[in-house]
Amino acid sequence: MIEYIKGTIAEITPAYAIIDNHGMGYMVNITLYAYERLQQLQKGQEALLYIYEAIREDAHLLYGFIDKRERELFLLLISVSGVGPNMARMILSALPPDELSVAIASGNEIPLKAVKGIGAKTAQRIIVDLKDKIKTDSSTLLSKTPANSEVYEEALAALVMLGFPQAISQKVLTKLLASNSQITVEDAIKQALKMM
Repeated sequence: MIEYIKGTIAEITPAYAIIDNHGMGYMVNITLYAYERLQQLQKGQEALLYIYEAIREDAHLLYGFIDKRERELFLLLISVSGVGPNMARMILSALPPDELSVAIASGNEIPLKAVKGIGAKTAQRIIVDLKDKIKTDSSTLLSKTPANSEVYEEALAALVMLGFPQAISQKVLTKLLASNSQITVEDAIKQALKMM
């Protein structure tokens, strides 16, 4: 079992990174969360990715995570019936670890349903299966859960229809609702547009 791979980044895309470890290049599937953090490294700097190794009949795949917390959430997600490694990676790409933890711990299925390929049943199953396993403190819950989920849901749907990326729209709306829980859908959309 591979615990982590440490080496220089030979190539990086939003979907994978190639880590050069003593002349051997490892192709590691990554989340957008990991991609954003790896991009901050200078060329030639060493990167460390915590690994989950998926061994199938037709392939040996490596999934890489920026920290143990992200990998822990990935492992919890794939323990849910119907959630495979690629779906778990998509969830972690759309929702950073803190936001995902808060959504599950607070039973808020809206951010999960907003992830491409996740329906209401899968979102509910993830929450039911993982709610008691997610570690999050109450201050995080208070600061990250949108106070008015109806406004959040409507504004998010509008922004996505306008062509804005879902993950960015979610972050902006969460921030807006955290600072003003009484905001209207219209104002949320207007302010979000200014912030993107």
